Amino acid sequence: MKNKIKVLVIDSNESLTKDVEKYFSSHEVIKVVACKNDGEEGLSFILNNVNDIDIIVMDLILPSLDGLFILSELEKRNIHKNVIITTNFRDENVLDEANKLGIDYYMLKPINFMSLEKRILNINMKQTIQNNKFFNQEAILTDLLHSLGIPSHIRGFNYIKEGIMIVYKNKNAISYITKDVYPQIAEKYDTTPTRVERAIRHAIEISWSRGDINLMEDIFGNSLDVNRDKPTNAEYLTTLADRLRVNNNLIYS
Repeated sequence: MKNKIKVLVIDSNESLTKDVEKYFSSHEVIKVVACKNDGEEGLSFILNNVNDIDIIVMDLILPSLDGLFILSELEKRNIHKNVIITTNFRDENVLDEANKLGIDYYMLKPINFMSLEKRILNINMKQTIQNNKFFNQEAILTDLLHSLGIPSHIRGFNYIKEGIMIVYKNKNAISYITKDVYPQIAEKYDTTPTRVERAIRHAIEISWSRGDINLMEDIFGNSLDVNRDKPTNAEYLTTLADRLRVNNNLIYS
């Protein structure tokens, strides 16, 4: 099978990681891409192989760097991976912190490999459904931007579309538009964050002069008052991302 679920295991117990690797060695769907017995090695592997990992199976207690540090570091770097925590650690405060950092499941040791397999498959199924939602939302977004008067041939069209999808997937990203959103778009389109910012600004100006006035009033409300300035890049991206969330709730509720 070409598109296997790629799993990274980080646990200080070498015997356990070998058993996990052995259990999934001939699995038709799940592939263990690496096992690391040290937190620092695990984080380094993630940062150097971001696109080769779908799910991280990790203990909280690790040599060098603990699991919470790894989770917080991934959040700082805006790296979003599905995470299953497997541990003997039962401190409620620590587990609450791990939940806030976005883990998917928490499993107490000793691990039942069949249960772990089920968790991995469940996460993959949920992610597939979510990806399909994003695909549908992207198609809706293309039509919406055209209705707002932004022609698809200008650079700002794709930059805005990409920016909205980033904010749609992660609400907190807009708080770091200069340090996070623009650089992500720039990297994808092989340009600079400054050019991304300018192109989005230009596209918004075009939208304000050419867009469907009724649609714009519906979406932006008072922002269309002639005595008010056009929305900032951040306001524009956030407002349309929120619009997508409303559509998403209507379609998938």
